[in-house]
Amino acid sequence: MSPRLARTLVHLALGALTLVTLVPLLWMLSVSFMPQGEASAFPPPLLPHHATVANYRLLFNSNGAGRYLGNSLALALITTLCSLVCNSLAGFAFAKLRFAGREALLRTLLAALVIPSQVAMMPLFLMMKWLGLVNSYAGVVLPAAAGIFGVFLVRQYALSIPDELLEAARIDGAGELRIFVRIVLPVLRPILVTLAVLTFLGSWNDFLWPLIVLTDQSMYTLPVALATLSREHAQDNELMMAGAVLTVLPVLLLFLALQRYYIRGILMGSVKG
Repeated sequence: MSPRLARTLVHLALGALTLVTLVPLLWMLSVSFMPQGEASAFPPPLLPHHATVANYRLLFNSNGAGRYLGNSLALALITTLCSLVCNSLAGFAFAKLRFAGREALLRTLLAALVIPSQVAMMPLFLMMKWLGLVNSYAGVVLPAAAGIFGVFLVRQYALSIPDELLEAARIDGAGELRIFVRIVLPVLRPILVTLAVLTFLGSWNDFLWPLIVLTDQSMYTLPVALATLSREHAQDNELMMAGAVLTVLPVLLLFLALQRYYIRGILMGSVKG
């Protein structure tokens, strides 16, 4: 097989996979603009006969989608910021600072990665209750502020920083905080962008933990609110698709905007790790 034919086949295969991935998303977007009941016809139409924004208007005017959208956005941004601060500091410490029990603590943390997150939800909920953080946004943000995977990701990338560079800064009188801000953070920028995308996506799409911690409906995030709404409008496919578009669109735009930095961070982290 010639190289040109091989490249053509690969491109065709990738195009087919892209089409398979995009068709459900495009149909979801199409259904969200259909009048009520049109998507239930058989066979279901691919495009709306008379496009309307009534479903989006109903979501925002009657079902408070604006509030839930704002809740999700604020929680995702705050969680991402806290995660970047905590994980970058911890990852740098495990990579470049010497302290007693560092390797044993790191091995313990990595061993905890195999424990499903659902197993820890009950003790974590009891801890949040003891701290008085149930039905508060702090109860949602704090458990996600530092993750083992994030610490490990930053540590593996920080190992590539030359020790001689840090020692030279210490000889010149720079403190550890100044070294971290002036030298380490610029080097960690690609992996921090990757971590920010992963954290934002995880927080935005998180359903189970906000459902457990938040009891006040006005504090619900968008996924939780849509799940609650689906019980009342189980047959309103068009309305549910409009809600799904609101859930998918922000993270899709974020990923498309940052995909170059995301992919660069993943590739560089895999090489340097």
